[in-house]
Amino acid sequence: MDYISYIIYFVITIAILVFVHEFGHFAAAKLSGMRADIFAIGFGKRLFGFNKITGFTFGDLPKDFDGMGNTDYRVCLLPLGGYVKIAGMVDETTKDEAMFAAEPKEYEFRAKSTPKKMFVITAGVLMNLLLAWLIFWGVTYYKGKQVTKTTTIGYILPGSRADSLGFRENDKILSINNRKVDNWEDVRADIYIHTLGEDLRFSLLRDGVEKEIRVPRILITDEGEQNFLLPENLRPLIGEVGLNTPAEKSGVKTGDIFLKLDNENLSSPGQATKIISSNKNTELPLLVQRGNDTLSLSVTPGEDGMIGVTIGQVYIGKIEYQNFGIFESFVYGWREIEKMTDLTFSMLGKVFSGKIEFGKAFGGPIKIAQVATTSAEAGIASFLYFLALLSLSLAIINIMPFPVLDGGHLIIIIIEGIIKREIPLKVKIAIQNAGMVLLLMLMAFIIYNDILNF
Repeated sequence: MDYISYIIYFVITIAILVFVHEFGHFAAAKLSGMRADIFAIGFGKRLFGFNKITGFTFGDLPKDFDGMGNTDYRVCLLPLGGYVKIAGMVDETTKDEAMFAAEPKEYEFRAKSTPKKMFVITAGVLMNLLLAWLIFWGVTYYKGKQVTKTTTIGYILPGSRADSLGFRENDKILSINNRKVDNWEDVRADIYIHTLGEDLRFSLLRDGVEKEIRVPRILITDEGEQNFLLPENLRPLIGEVGLNTPAEKSGVKTGDIFLKLDNENLSSPGQATKIISSNKNTELPLLVQRGNDTLSLSVTPGEDGMIGVTIGQVYIGKIEYQNFGIFESFVYGWREIEKMTDLTFSMLGKVFSGKIEFGKAFGGPIKIAQVATTSAEAGIASFLYFLALLSLSLAIINIMPFPVLDGGHLIIIIIEGIIKREIPLKVKIAIQNAGMVLLLMLMAFIIYNDILNF
């Protein structure tokens, strides 16, 4: 397990998201005539930073340091977020209550109008939303959309969970929980995303007759079970071929597609692996596709029931590629925002109703690092898509009306705008402190769940 990659991609992911979010607050404050004293990536002790007075420095600034209105751009010890310290704004870092006893200065947050305060406090969320939208737009425009045009089930491994539930090869899936499916992407989304916390009801067509199979949710575990059902037209794809292995000696090469093994048509890596492991020291006829050529080979598994290759899978059936223009991609990107937002609130509802375990719905630093690494290794488009989803999630969570979060600040601003006066300082500080304690407890619980599932 490459822990260094986890750390690197986690830091890159969080740094981008936090920078975009905090830059939103910072830019809005500047545009609104407010003074921003600190722009920080991370929390806690200042590691290093820059301001116009001291230049680039390591460690904390002197306690009596007066930046004279110049922002200190800093990186802090704990890479779990960031903040912008705006003069005259009460937040979880407020300790000096005396400064709020004087009349507000023109550059302070508390001296500005309600609309300007609302603009500044929501700007971070708007920037995260914009980042997600731009990524969805860019990925859609440059990459398009690939659709696997089948809902027919391929090979079912004997004795597997799918086999025990009654699924059979060549079953055509018509719908899942009354939602019609038209391609394999729909099938996967309905099994692993849209139906979280729900039992599944498959409507199938088998030999011209409709059939229903019910699957308790408990039998659909997590991402590791995404081979629960496989589409037709999958074939084993050979990855790395080991030196001096039975596969190398038989002439198997990286990129070969196994079509037949031991005179049996192949439909999945699991099927190939089962045949190989069941025929130790036995020569097996092998038909492979290499480019446009079809080759007949033979391979003899070793005493360990292996031939020395890594086996993936490739789909050789009908694939539809959809390309979108610049403006069409922009609209499609917004539709993706709407779809993911609806899915997020649906999932939150299932968490509060007890249909989904909290630990299954929320991931902390370890989960983010794992997914960031996996998506980055799959390609830049995959990583950017994950970044967009995370940015959208950050926007949704931050706008929640919870103390410490932007949504909590927004509620206070709205209340003060309605009553035409500030809520007492001690009350606001107490609200922020209570919110911070609850947020830290929630973060600790999420990290604990991360560690348990690592």
